[in-house]
Amino acid sequence: MEDPELEALRRKRMEEVAAQQSSQAAKEEKAQQFEMQKQSILRQILTPEARDRLANIKLANPEQANMVEMQLIQIAQSGRLQSVITDAMLRDILQKIIPQQREIKIERR
Repeated sequence: MEDPELEALRRKRMEEVAAQQSSQAAKEEKAQQFEMQKQSILRQILTPEARDRLANIKLANPEQANMVEMQLIQIAQSGRLQSVITDAMLRDILQKIIPQQREIKIERR
């Protein structure tokens, strides 16, 4: 003795949940594809040592590493990159991109 309106509401809600799950899966798939493309480009433009350094930065500060990765990709795609980026070149780039932290000294009087 189910109410037809209640059954229609349940069906509608189940369809909404299924649509939401499929859209979320599509977003995750797009993000995964983007990450794979990004890693592929970085593999082409960075030496293994530079990739290791960037991976270490990503562990310490993911937002900063993502910013550096995107800037490196933009440089490569714009054609301003003449050769593969070595570890020394990456260190120079990082010093220019990442703001230097000020040293704070506390003096007790």
